[in-house]
This record gives sequence, structure tokens and C-alpha cells, in this order.
Amino acid sequence: MSRIGNKPITVPEGVEVKIEGCTVTVKGPKGTLTREFNSNMKITQDANVIKVERPNDEPNNRSLHGLTRTLLNNMIVGTTSGFERKLEINGVGYRAQKQGTKLNLTLGYSHPVVIDAPEGITFDVPSQNEIIVKGIDKELVGQTAAVIRTKRPPEVYRGKGIKYAEEVIRRKEGKAGKK
Repeated sequence: MSRIGNKPITVPEGVEVKIEGCTVTVKGPKGTLTREFNSNMKITQDANVIKVERPNDEPNNRSLHGLTRTLLNNMIVGTTSGFERKLEINGVGYRAQKQGTKLNLTLGYSHPVVIDAPEGITFDVPSQNEIIVKGIDKELVGQTAAVIRTKRPPEVYRGKGIKYAEEVIRRKEGKAGKK
């Protein structure tokens, strides 16, 4: 039995949810998100409570039950408060600059790395070694942060590179000297 899928979702004030078949549109103070869900899942709304139900206990439907509920909840949270992902840059000479909607990274290459912000994503650079990716779509925020991280992933010997703020890099000792 899915514990997450059975939880009802409470819709806060100022958020409008429109369910048309298997397409759900959520309109909130920060923006609008639309997503198409699997047609097996039954999404119902009573006043300000949304429930997700599955037709039977087949493994495919069981796995979609909790996923559908979580994706729907993330849409509501995203349109009310939004999501953000923090990245840190470690390394001598490594830095980030915001140029309009673009992010300009100096990462030790012979050229600067320029990343365009996808639609619905904004970059915030409070300091040269910090990047904050903000948006209303949790999936897009995470994907954009992952793309930035791939430009120079953290290395295990000196810890140089781009890492998530909450990420812990397990450091290696390096070569042991002769005895």
C-alpha cells in the first residue's frame, strides 16, 4: 500500500488547480505549471483537497501512485514558494558572474563557460564562489544545477570544482611517499 500516494494534497489559498482528464494545470502566485499524468491514475478534487487513486494493485500502477501524488504536490509547492539549488565553486581562480540571464563561469579552461538560463530559471550569484539556481519547476531546477555541476565536477584530491552546497566530497590522500 502506497503511503505517499494515499496522502491528500491540500491546496493553499491563491492557488488554482484545473484537472482535465490526465492533464493538470496549477496556477499560483509565482507562475503556471502544466503536466500530463498517466491515464491510469484518477485525480479528484474536492474543494481544496486533491486525492490520487489507482485502479488496482498491479506493480506498474503501484509505482505510479506515489509518483503522481509527489509530482502534483511539487507543482503546488513550486507555484507558491518555488525551489532553489545552491552550488559552491572551489578552486584558485574559479569564479562565477551573472551577465543578464546568462551565467559566465571561469573554471580553469582556456575559455569562459557561458550557460544560458532555460525559460523559468533564474541565476543568483551572491558571491564569486556561490551560485543559486531558482525556479518553480523542481525538475528543471535540479537539471539545470546538474548541468552547471558537470562543467567542472569536484575532484577528490584537492576538492576543486563545482559542488552542491550540501554535498560532502570524500577526499583521497594521494600518493604515499617512499619510506
